[in-house]
Amino acid sequence: MTHPKDTDTMPVPTAPAHQAAAHNIKAPNHVPLVEVTRDGLVESIHYGSLIALSADDSSLVEAGQPDAPMYPRSSLKPLQAVALLKAGLDIPENLLALTAASHSGAKMHRDGATEILKLHGLSDEALANSTDLPYGVAEREEWLRAGNGPTQIAQNCSGKHASMTAVCVINSWPVEGYLHPEHPLQVLVRDTITELTGEEAAAVSTDGCGTPLFAHSLHGMARAYGRLAAADPDTLEGKVAHAMRRFPEMVAGEGRDVTALMRAVPGLLAKDGFEGLQLVGLPDGTGLAVKISDGGDRARMPVTVEVLRRLGVDGASLDTLQSPPVLGGGLPVGELRAARIFSN
Repeated sequence: MTHPKDTDTMPVPTAPAHQAAAHNIKAPNHVPLVEVTRDGLVESIHYGSLIALSADDSSLVEAGQPDAPMYPRSSLKPLQAVALLKAGLDIPENLLALTAASHSGAKMHRDGATEILKLHGLSDEALANSTDLPYGVAEREEWLRAGNGPTQIAQNCSGKHASMTAVCVINSWPVEGYLHPEHPLQVLVRDTITELTGEEAAAVSTDGCGTPLFAHSLHGMARAYGRLAAADPDTLEGKVAHAMRRFPEMVAGEGRDVTALMRAVPGLLAKDGFEGLQLVGLPDGTGLAVKISDGGDRARMPVTVEVLRRLGVDGASLDTLQSPPVLGGGLPVGELRAARIFSN
């Protein structure tokens, strides 16, 4: 199979693609969502917004300003994976889960991304994502001990990028320039995200890995995850959700909270995103979207677990997801907890 980028060209942007409208968007009115305590005193507070929607789009729990536009970052990956299936992607379920992943960079993740490329006659030279070390702490340390540096395969989005290049081969689209916002692949991705969220993008930028990034509200993202989680397994949305649930270790990795959450609650769909994003879908069509305003990763899970409890998710299954304690002299002296003043 020939490499399309040898003969086809596509303009490659030299700067991020911003919409002028983004500069006119005001900061959301976030509220306290998570408190950090030390011996009974609230030491720090993480602000943010959230919403949980039922399958009929009615609000079950909300706080802050969930209709404000924000960049969903890597929580868009399952939606992007739906678009890739629309474009003809046909790969084993473990590799489809990797397509929707922000993986830790373990050997199974790196090998999976390489396999997607090889299945379509490609090598890692086709990838246009940024280079990085493995995202997981243990995986990064092992990688560095072996004398390795940043690569595109090790970068946490390599599964998605491998599948994007594969779709270009399948459709005889140029591989070079596949990240350009007007490339037919990215037009399809944009339209699919609009369809699943039920709203047009408020702004467009570029994600850390180089992919076009569309701004949507927490409301729209919760709606999309509810649809994915409740979708029939034979639909494209259902195929993505089923693959992620069946192979949660491919979606994140061992020791990662998203993997642990999907293992703990049968049927639950979960994906995180940089800058404090957590998305969850439940089999009954309920969708939950959380944004921590300061981007603090430690604050995602305490408030997510609290909302899931309010939604009636089995409390015992969530007990294993409690955040590590705040330490003093190596001993527990405090905790991260959902703020007691956020409204429902």
